[in-house]
Amino acid sequence: MFEQKHEKLAPFSVFIRRLSLSILIAFALITIALAIGIAGYHFIAGFGFIDSLLEASMILGGMGPVNQLPNNGAKIFASAYALFSGLVFIAVLGIVLAPITHRMLHKFHIAEEDLDSNRD
Repeated sequence: MFEQKHEKLAPFSVFIRRLSLSILIAFALITIALAIGIAGYHFIAGFGFIDSLLEASMILGGMGPVNQLPNNGAKIFASAYALFSGLVFIAVLGIVLAPITHRMLHKFHIAEEDLDSNRD
């Protein structure tokens, strides 16, 4: 997906395309994670869809629960969903930052090669 270290730096338009694809993948992952949370809060905790959306959004966003959970099953789901949400956050961060980090490191590598060739 990315150019190798011996290849030239990709044009800015290619970088923007890669970044856009990464953001699209990240949004898809967030949407799937939110759907899992909504379904869990709706069917396990018995919340309505709007309250389920609120609960799932707050947990996924790292803010914490809003409503009191009615039973132990809902509490276990909320605990598992909170751990899952933390992993989703790390994955989304990695997906979005990968093209940026790659471009930055590739640019540093090219600059280092230019310095080395000037010394000869």
